[in-house]
Amino acid sequence: MRRDVFQAIADPTRRGIIALIALQAMTPNAIAEHFDTTRQAVSKHLRILTECELIRQEHKGREIYYQLEIDKMKEIDSWLDQFRKIWETRFNQLDDLLSTIKKQKS
Repeated sequence: MRRDVFQAIADPTRRGIIALIALQAMTPNAIAEHFDTTRQAVSKHLRILTECELIRQEHKGREIYYQLEIDKMKEIDSWLDQFRKIWETRFNQLDDLLSTIKKQKS
């Protein structure tokens, strides 16, 4: 089953994992230390994030390190950008309205 990237980032634990490995690549055990859950639960979250191509594995010796897939995060950011622009426009319109009201009261 192909997972949806937005379903993956909807989970707070997975968002926390993304935030952790955005700073540096980490092993599953190092990631699990930051959460009040089992190592198996963290592994499931890592598998989902990997399936969605938000993170990738890199083998270094006997260890597996997970790191962020920047290009996939850029895709999410591009999708969100359309909404960011709408809200920026609305905030600018609100600023203009408040300035007009303030000038009328003066």
